Amino acid sequence: MSEDYTASKPIYIQIADRIIREIVRKELSPGQKLPSVRDMAVQSGVNPNTIQRTYSELERMDIVETKRGQGTFVTEREDVLSEMNEKVQQEVIESFIQNMKELGLTKEQMIQGVEKYLSEKGGE
Repeated sequence: MSEDYTASKPIYIQIADRIIREIVRKELSPGQKLPSVRDMAVQSGVNPNTIQRTYSELERMDIVETKRGQGTFVTEREDVLSEMNEKVQQEVIESFIQNMKELGLTKEQMIQGVEKYLSEKGGE
């Protein structure tokens, strides 16, 4: 599961972003235990200190909680999960809009393009 990391963002943030996406996609469930720091480091192909920093950052954001002697778990707080989903959705939309603007598309062209895509692809 080792990944290619970009130089534009710290690796621990890239791993945190990946975990957040897995939670949003429901690949990780509320209350689910994350791999140990050592196991996640092996899976991700990084130093265990990087994973410890990732888990610490996610804990600071209230996305995970560490239970002494048991491990690190995805939060079960619905308010945190809902806010995280909304934030990820907003970031995707902002990125899409920015890309469309860079192509010189108007608001109407963007809307038409999205509507056409959804009608042809069924939103799947």
